[in-house]
This record gives sequence, C-alpha cells and structure tokens, in this order.
Amino acid sequence: MAFLTRTARCLAVAAGLMFAGAIPVPAQEFEKNILTGGPTGTYIQFGRDIAGLLDDCGQTLHVQESAGSLENFLGVRKRRATQFGIVQSDVLEYLRTYSADDPAIARAIAGVRIAFPLYNEEIHLLATRDIGSVSDLAGKRVAIGVEDSGTFLTASLVLDLLDVDGVVRRTITPDESMAQLLGGELDAFFYVAGAPTRIFQNEAIDPARFHLVPISDPVLNTVYTPTSIPAGTYPFQSGPIEAVAVKAVLMTYEYDRNRNAYHRASCQAVSDVSHLILTRFPELRENGHPKWQQVDLGDIPPGWDIGACVNIGLAPAYNMQCGAPTTAAPVDDSAANSAYRKRICDAIGC
Repeated sequence: MAFLTRTARCLAVAAGLMFAGAIPVPAQEFEKNILTGGPTGTYIQFGRDIAGLLDDCGQTLHVQESAGSLENFLGVRKRRATQFGIVQSDVLEYLRTYSADDPAIARAIAGVRIAFPLYNEEIHLLATRDIGSVSDLAGKRVAIGVEDSGTFLTASLVLDLLDVDGVVRRTITPDESMAQLLGGELDAFFYVAGAPTRIFQNEAIDPARFHLVPISDPVLNTVYTPTSIPAGTYPFQSGPIEAVAVKAVLMTYEYDRNRNAYHRASCQAVSDVSHLILTRFPELRENGHPKWQQVDLGDIPPGWDIGACVNIGLAPAYNMQCGAPTTAAPVDDSAANSAYRKRICDAIGC
C-alpha cells in the first residue's frame, strides 16, 4: 500500500500549491463546474442530470470530464470555479485515515465537505472466460484505471487486500481497456461505476469469450457493501453476478460568504444546486439515470460533514426564483449533519 500513500502525498502537495494560485471568476458571469468522470460512466450522467436542473433556471453548470475520484476530490479544493466533484467513499475513507498521521494529506482535505450522498457503485471486473475469480488474476494483464481515478484506487486496494501477486497492472482508460481486452492484449479490467454503465452495453462483448467475474470475499465484505448485478443488466450477461459496491458522494468546498465576492458567489452556487436537488428530487428519480432511484440522501459517510452552504440551500425559507417551494437528515451527528438530516426528512421523508 506504500504506493497509494505516496500518491496521496503527491496529490496533497499539488493541491496546496495549485489552490494557493486560484484566480477569482468575474461575478457578472460567474462560472460553475462539476467534475465527474469518463464519457461512458455514471458520474457524467449524474452531472448532466444536475446541470439540467440549473438549465431550467437559466443557469449553466459546466459538466467536466475527469480521471475520476481522486482528481475530483482535489479539484473541488484547488480548481477555479469548481464547486462540485463526485467521489467514491473508499477514497474519502483512505484520505481521512491517512490525514490523521500525515499533515500534508490533512491540508489537502481541509475545507472539503459533503454536499449529498449518492448511490452505490458496483466494482465491475470484465475478463476472459478462464478467469473465474479475483485470485485468478495472478500473473495476468489487468487494467486498473488511470492514476488519480477511483477505479485505480479501488482496484489496487482489492488486489492488495486479497494478496493477488504477479499481476501486470496497466494504468489506462476504460475505453483503452475495452479495446485491448477485445483485441486480446489484456486479460481483464476493473471499472467502478453504477450499473448499468454504458461502456458494458457494447455488442462486441462476446459472452462466449468474456464475462463479469463474481467478486465475493469475506475480507472485501468488511470494506465494501455486498451486492449483485442483476441478470440482463448487460447484453452479454445471462445471470446475476455477485459484486461489491462503494458509495458515490457529491463533494463541495466550505466557502466562507464573509471572505470575498468569489466565496459569496460560490456559496450561492452550492446553495442553489442543493436547493434544486432537494426540491426536484422526485424528478431526478423519475427522469434521470436509473441510479437516482437508489440514492439515500440520509446516508452520510462517517467522519465527514455537510457543507454550510449546502444547508443554507436546504433551509425552508431559501429563496430561489425557479425552485419549487422547499419543504427540507438521524444518528449522533455534528450540528451541520443534524441540520441536513432534518431538512432532508422534512422534504422527502425518512
């Protein structure tokens, strides 16, 4: 796991240097961005669903592709006008754990907050038919995602937790992984995304040659949530597949409205988006990606707080011209999380 620690420290240093040089956006055309993932993943579809809410209000939320969770987490802290990023909860747990002993990582995560918990993401492992379990990956050519992605971290953790040795790990994109697997240059690849995800809707995946490998192990079940991918989720898949899942979380930054105009505008952007997600949550469930139906807005990852600007937008008296009237979660919580849970329960029930 030493290489993961080095990765986090390098990212922490980069975050500190780049955030210090952030440039405010002109208030008259204030820019709003959400960091998501690759073009075929679930993150980008969720980002587009959220952006559609603002579009109905005459506002623009730019949906940005990214390498994934690690980039998104640090992007919320360091990138100009980037108020949101979607992140895997095991990335949060990893960073929180190391922050206790590493001041550089602690600085990297300072000020990052939860906006909303989202859905469970299944860990997909697509492989040739001769691979029947994760342990069969020993000595095989396996794509684990690009560095800075959530897939990279999760795949690395899975292989390390199960002590799978001799894996030829390739850090390439999901699209490159698919092309190499179909072309015989790769034996398997990991991809973490909410099922169904578009990359596996590929008719070129021959069920006689390839399959989703079941992932079920007592060690993994202590870290991840046991689940299954139902039969027929993908064209090549005839039966249900055992899997484990990780929670996706919408992250934001703890903007201080009293600091300057940039922070005030950013806080308002966070409040507006939060207000719309809450008040139009039934529409997201009905018309958005199918994973919206599995979102539990009260399932806050332990050890993290809801952002103050989020709670402002959830307040019953919050005024946004295009928003529906808000009616806006219980566990021993911080004051911020208690206020959040109450407003969620008032709005959509618990």
